Amino acid sequence: MKIRILMMLAVLASIQGGIKNNGDAPNFILLNQDNIEVSLDQFRGKKVILEWTNHECPFVKRHYDTENMQSLQREMADQNIVWLSIISSAPNKQGFVTKSEAQELTVERNASPSHVLFDEDGIVGRSYDAKTTPHMYLIDEKGSLKYQGAIDDLGGTGALFSVDLSLAKNYVKNAVTELANGLKVSEPKTRPYGCSIKY
Repeated sequence: MKIRILMMLAVLASIQGGIKNNGDAPNFILLNQDNIEVSLDQFRGKKVILEWTNHECPFVKRHYDTENMQSLQREMADQNIVWLSIISSAPNKQGFVTKSEAQELTVERNASPSHVLFDEDGIVGRSYDAKTTPHMYLIDEKGSLKYQGAIDDLGGTGALFSVDLSLAKNYVKNAVTELANGLKVSEPKTRPYGCSIKY
């Protein structure tokens, strides 16, 4: 009951004013791939990246097939940044997986998220106004949202095999670098691209 109330409050906050940069990122509590509760608040003191994902989305597949996403995950882990991959696909919709399937996907793709989290009813996704897979967010050590939007500047070309993802401007990496250097994020909000989240 406590979890549901917390989630509903987050949704109401989003509806009333939308999710804004430099404000507190909505807290949430979700189960991870090991069926353990994980809350955003438990990572206070560390930067956190949220990645909305759907393994069947061509844009997500492209980032993982080229190991572009895994490379970024490892780079962030080296900087002690928490990476939370969130699945908001509803049961019987594209991208929905069980916890054991998520574990298998992580191993198969050589991925390195800190946790894979399950948002089957979409409450957390809606509280963040997450629209696409991928849709990325960066939260600082104080719990303040500093970036939201696309992973890079490729837009609709991000799923094309002819495009070298490593040459794109990576908004997430740039935002992390700017914060690490004591700077404001120069591009704090961009338009996300990818597949619509299957709420």
